[in-house]
Amino acid sequence: MGLRSLIKFCLAILIGVIPVLGHSQGEGVVVDEIIAKVDNYIVLRSDLEKAYTGYLANGNPASPNAKCRILAQLISGKLMVAKAEIDSVIVTDLEVDNNLSRRMQMILSQYGGSEEQLEEYYGKSIEQIQNDVRDEIKEQLIVQRMQETIISDVRVTPSEVKRFFNRIPRDSLPFFSTEVEVGQIVKIPEVSNSQKDGLKRQLSEIRERILAGESFEALAKEYSQGPSARYGGNLGFTKRGIMASEFEAAALRLKPGEISRPFETQFGIHIVQLIERRGNEYNSRHILLIPEPSADDVSRTTSFLDSLRTLVMADSVSFEKVAKEHSDDAYTAGNGGFFEDREGGSMISSEDLDPVVFFTIDTMKVGKITQPLSFRLDDGKEAVRILFYKSKVKPHQANLKDDWQKIQMATLNEKKSNILNEWFNKAREDVFISIDTGYDQCGILN
Repeated sequence: MGLRSLIKFCLAILIGVIPVLGHSQGEGVVVDEIIAKVDNYIVLRSDLEKAYTGYLANGNPASPNAKCRILAQLISGKLMVAKAEIDSVIVTDLEVDNNLSRRMQMILSQYGGSEEQLEEYYGKSIEQIQNDVRDEIKEQLIVQRMQETIISDVRVTPSEVKRFFNRIPRDSLPFFSTEVEVGQIVKIPEVSNSQKDGLKRQLSEIRERILAGESFEALAKEYSQGPSARYGGNLGFTKRGIMASEFEAAALRLKPGEISRPFETQFGIHIVQLIERRGNEYNSRHILLIPEPSADDVSRTTSFLDSLRTLVMADSVSFEKVAKEHSDDAYTAGNGGFFEDREGGSMISSEDLDPVVFFTIDTMKVGKITQPLSFRLDDGKEAVRILFYKSKVKPHQANLKDDWQKIQMATLNEKKSNILNEWFNKAREDVFISIDTGYDQCGILN
């Protein structure tokens, strides 16, 4: 097994292949069946097929062996859940609810907060989606907790890394394309209060028009900048804890039919109308106006980034320190501003870089930092950043000097995988495991 394949395989074992949300729209009727049992826990054929489909969607090649490995991972997960029950390893309902809330908020954000679009896409109600996901989340959290108790303290020494590398046949060593180390410091221009006040005045005027008899839904379609505008601003029934806290607080202070005064969330300036409350759910509609930074706002941000660039170039402070303290990009700030590959390394294949970043550094010398550059975030917001082209490694065959971090990660993952396999072989003596004879060739219990 090559280095790249080993990294991916070991990570899959450590992370677990547990489906979180399936898209059912347009799917045919599938006859399902139990293909494995671990005490009172089961693996369905649909679980395996869904996980295998995800494996293929990540660009991995089709392989019966891969399907066997995935089935082994699913059974291992069920074994951990069964052992957690025996060993009294507990995940509380509060932990599950908090995780579910975060995931639902993340999923909803992809649909602009519109429950109608989410329900239409998955062919299920929000409540059904949450019910489908809740048990899987609880199981996933239990598996994670069990893994933490088994492998959290595992480390590898330099000698172990060297032995791992020396075991790989030279003709099996992967060939890495050009790799680069690139960091960024991102600042989102802060919209001035005068800009926000202008939008609040506009929303106050719209509110007065609604109170005077005009249709909320018609005005939402005309003015709202959120995805729900096409639905007249309607968001449908939402459980508490799903929407932004400021939005929920404003909505739940209202009586049915009342309309809030303008307020701000991370998404922009809103007015919201409460339609109905039903237990722990509420039905609402809103009109959203999104503040756009003025030229002066962008100019102030650019000047600030330029001052940070000057400090770094003068060696007064490290790029990593400045990125951690000032960057608004949550994904890279914690890494000192540097982009990471799938295994958490800072050397990125140039093929995997964002095209805009790639074409920018393609004209730069290693060690240089760009002037502040304007760009758009994934959510469409305007932002400014500086890019640091720290290092470059030319195309090469894997070696300890250039690829230590990757090889160290592969060594660690193999060690963790071996420990988990040892745990599995010992723990299976404490539970009943049955696997459909159609998977005998996988040799999971051998």
